[in-house]
Amino acid sequence: MGRPIRLGDEDSSDYGRALDEVIASPEIQRLLERSGVPGGRLRVRGLAAVARTTPAADAEHRRYAALRRRARGGRRHAGSPPLSGPGDQERPGAGVLAVLGVLTPVLAAVAAATFLLLGYGLRLAEALPSLAGTLVGVGWFSLVVAAVTALVSVVALYRTAAKQSGADAVAVSDLSASLDSPALAHAREAWLVALRDRGIRPFLLREIAEATASAPGPREGPGSRFSSPAFAGPDFSGPGFAGSAPPAPRPPRPERP
Repeated sequence: MGRPIRLGDEDSSDYGRALDEVIASPEIQRLLERSGVPGGRLRVRGLAAVARTTPAADAEHRRYAALRRRARGGRRHAGSPPLSGPGDQERPGAGVLAVLGVLTPVLAAVAAATFLLLGYGLRLAEALPSLAGTLVGVGWFSLVVAAVTALVSVVALYRTAAKQSGADAVAVSDLSASLDSPALAHAREAWLVALRDRGIRPFLLREIAEATASAPGPREGPGSRFSSPAFAGPDFSGPGFAGSAPPAPRPPRPERP
């Protein structure tokens, strides 16, 4: 077996839910009541033991991660836009048309402003009236061209944005559908079942057993070690020690004649 896969954010959330399900099971709840171990402490221990519990379901997790990665990667490559830009710009010559669509209104507006300025300037100076009329006419024509090309460019840009937005929405829906496929859901459920049965549950049972074995037994009350009536009397004396009664008086010695 290879190196265990580290859990990401999504897998960590699934791990936490699986841990809560095992702790809430009747078996673990019954053992917690008997042992007196707090459920919150057991959950903290379970969350900290990811590296010890996940290897039991490593094969199922690898299969689930491979299917999920394949589904996301396939949809990403299928729905990614071409390098030349959105819409129909991947066709030959589309880039030149896009540049012209942007530059034409600008150049036409600059030309219109120049011609109109020169034409009306000559009219005010009352010089070269024929040339002034020509410049004014060309200026107004350039202004019309600038307005029309600007409108066409705006419409084309709007259509391209709408088309790209629709393509992105389709790609997102396809990605969601692929991530919700029965094969992927089955692989995820198989991993969670193996994680609960072979990883989390045995670990929690060992934790409860160790906590129960290391818990101190019921303490004896004060004086309980020496509560036998044979050792509680006031006249008790230990071996080699005299009792509490006073010694008997000696008889008087007889006097010599």
